[in-house]
Amino acid sequence: MSIKDNIMSIKKEINEIKEKCNRQDEVNLMAVTKTVDVDKVLEAIDAGITDIGENKPQELARKYDAIGDRVKYHLIGTLQTNKVKYIIDKVYMIHSLDRISLCEEIQKRAEKIDRIINCLVQVNISKEESKHGLDREEVIKFVKEVSEKYKNIRVKGLMTMAPFIEDNEEIRKVFKGLKDLSLEIKELELQNVDMDTLSMGMSHDYGIAIEEGATIIRVGTSIFGKRNYN
Repeated sequence: MSIKDNIMSIKKEINEIKEKCNRQDEVNLMAVTKTVDVDKVLEAIDAGITDIGENKPQELARKYDAIGDRVKYHLIGTLQTNKVKYIIDKVYMIHSLDRISLCEEIQKRAEKIDRIINCLVQVNISKEESKHGLDREEVIKFVKEVSEKYKNIRVKGLMTMAPFIEDNEEIRKVFKGLKDLSLEIKELELQNVDMDTLSMGMSHDYGIAIEEGATIIRVGTSIFGKRNYN
């Protein structure tokens, strides 16, 4: 199947799941373009993709230079403070806000160019050692601090990754945990904090993520096929 066929098939499935769950709100299909060449990214854009996700800042910057502002660019991988400068004027949303040192760098760079940067707080709901993100118990304190101190950062919601396992109920628990946490934070009515975005679900588990409230699903393999990450 072509990239276009894959995208149409996923969008159809998204609509079917939404109908089943009686969801009226939007679920955004983001194409994860790690290791994907620009020509294939352009193919996905022509097939209706409006948002792309990159793991590495330099790759995001390279694709921005090649493609321009035809799409919104999301940084979905771990972001080192010394790499913020490469993307601050290009990125639509950062999905991996997880420490105060990163907030300070984003704030400093964003202030210089007079931009508000949309961010998601990355949460390690499953508490896997191999995954980045804050523990659930640390998130509210962290979000409060961001709200109070960093005026050029707008926290739009939360992001998580479920474990890569066969047990759908364990995966569901992770996504439900993120949704519950977002509702808890929403009730606090913090300044510069919206909680209208839940970035969760990838090629193997996006169906469950949509059922549990995902507003962005991050899909690479199901759009572009298996890739060689070496």
